Amino acid sequence: MTAPARPRTSDELIRAEQPVLAHNYHPLPVVVARAEGSWVEDVEGNRYLDMLAGYSALNFGHRHPALIDAAHRQLDRLTLTSRAFHNDRLAEFAERLAELTGLDMVLPMNTGAEAVESGIKVARKWAYDVKGVPAGRATIVVAAENFHGRTTTIVGFSTDETARAGFGPFTPGFKVVPYNDLAALEAAVDATTAAVLIEPVQGEAGVIVPDDGYLAGVRELTRRTGCLFIADEIQSGLGRTGRTLAVEHENVMPDLLLLGKALGGGIVPVSAVVARREVLGVLHPGEHGSTFGGNPLAAAVGTAVVGLLETGEFQRRAAELGVILRDGLTELVGRGVTGFRARGLWAGVDVDPALGTGRAISERLMREGVLVKDTHGSTIRLAPPLTVTAEELRSALGALEKVLA
Repeated sequence: MTAPARPRTSDELIRAEQPVLAHNYHPLPVVVARAEGSWVEDVEGNRYLDMLAGYSALNFGHRHPALIDAAHRQLDRLTLTSRAFHNDRLAEFAERLAELTGLDMVLPMNTGAEAVESGIKVARKWAYDVKGVPAGRATIVVAAENFHGRTTTIVGFSTDETARAGFGPFTPGFKVVPYNDLAALEAAVDATTAAVLIEPVQGEAGVIVPDDGYLAGVRELTRRTGCLFIADEIQSGLGRTGRTLAVEHENVMPDLLLLGKALGGGIVPVSAVVARREVLGVLHPGEHGSTFGGNPLAAAVGTAVVGLLETGEFQRRAAELGVILRDGLTELVGRGVTGFRARGLWAGVDVDPALGTGRAISERLMREGVLVKDTHGSTIRLAPPLTVTAEELRSALGALEKVLA
């Protein structure tokens, strides 16, 4: 008999990826094999506190029991029908997600980028059918330093040259203005404007929190000028900022809401466009679709996610633990941290460049048993699961203090 193969080490697995995987990511050199709650374990058995939570896809931690149970029960019944048929899980998912968000209709998709692309299509269709924009003339105003995904349409209106370079020609119909600048936004809106698409908090840019009044100003401007307000809450939504939605910090409601990441509970990719009936109602059979969008497994897990949020527990935890995060980072300003921005349990931390790049700081934290991810320059992002404990959060802050000392 052939002896069973020896399990490969982390170094061996990382080397094995090089010739067979496209090099579109630069992960930290840790190979995760198991996870539970706020902790992950590599193939050698080393444990790490996860302070990234899959870019907010793991808001409820790894393998949350209620979500795993929902997935297991559905796996034993039905996983996919396509939208050629109805399934018995989709109605409840749409009903409860609409109620949670305070909107009317749901367009289920899979990934965040699909939700953004779908929102763009809906906004253009609305502009032609309802607003009366001449065919082929609709425009959408977006913010500089945005991150809405990696598809060719989306990178075409990115201001990140790494995302754009080599992928043109790009889709026309977008105007880019500075984020957090209402005057520039108003100057860009005209009779052809279908929508304004923004992140209520810019995640990839370094957790950029706009000034108080900006979101309310966007809502007032779009309503006054007769265009749609699309809020990309794929990272900021579903509890991350201490509210169900980040727009709730200014008590505004967009016309279209884009959700993803945490909506799949870290189990399956689930995204959605949620909107007012008169907006999503412009779609008719055959004009848009997705084989996997709204599949029974996704709907079962998504419904369980909505159930967790309906209690308000995770929103409260993000708000309360966010105070600990903010206070801890405040103590590090001038001691290796040059500044930070935070909202709820989410922060972008600017490290003194003399101490290293964001990548270097992330690697040092990894050696201390804490996982984070860098973004531009010397900025790191902190976005732990909303299930993290106060003790775990303080431990992570202590590790950051240590690596900056």
